[in-house]
Amino acid sequence: MLLEKTTRMNFLFDFYQALLTDKQRSYMELYYLDDHSLGEIAESYGVSRQAVYDNIRRTEAMLEEYENKLCLLGKFQQRTQMLAQLTAGITEKSMPVEEQLALIEQLKEWD
Repeated sequence: MLLEKTTRMNFLFDFYQALLTDKQRSYMELYYLDDHSLGEIAESYGVSRQAVYDNIRRTEAMLEEYENKLCLLGKFQQRTQMLAQLTAGITEKSMPVEEQLALIEQLKEWD
């Protein structure tokens, strides 16, 4: 569960980091990408561990809210899955050409 949450937050951060403040972006990078503890982040910023914790939790909620409204991660995952199906179908020659073309058309519609 923890690894899944970390992976999800990293993806959401990649998609929506431009919408965050500098401080939110910095805390998230240190916590999720650089694997710093709350105490380490708090010490480097001269704030309490609780302040860092609260900021990260609020930022996580904001990222989830952005995803609920914009669905960038969901669309990315769908495209990735479709590309994997298409690649497997072409490589294994197990997917009819009509299905391959249908998947390609769906991918075109999303972009």
